[in-house]
Amino acid sequence: MGRLSTHVLDTAHGEPAAGVDVTLSRLDGATWQQLKRVRTNADGRTDEPLLSGDALAAGVYRLEFAMGEHFRRRGMKLGEPAFVDHVVLQVGIADAAAHYHVPLLASPWSYSTYRGS
Repeated sequence: MGRLSTHVLDTAHGEPAAGVDVTLSRLDGATWQQLKRVRTNADGRTDEPLLSGDALAAGVYRLEFAMGEHFRRRGMKLGEPAFVDHVVLQVGIADAAAHYHVPLLASPWSYSTYRGS
């Protein structure tokens, strides 16, 4: 059964990023269709996959992470506007039967991602 999952690591503090709002959308023609909005748990993960089974279809997806809000909540001074505020990752799902895990490693000044397992 295919699934799309994520987790967020706060590299400025060296720990999981709890309480980060994550918005998932899918490209439908030329329009982004919002599918869900979730918040990361204490481990920086969502309580369940973002999509799984029949809900996961081949296509282009966008994950938006509210990182600026997370760092402000942690008491970090950010510029206005923040250098890293909303991190938007666009990923392609080619095989809806596969597991796509999208980790985000972020600080107020940088971020990176990869296809995890």
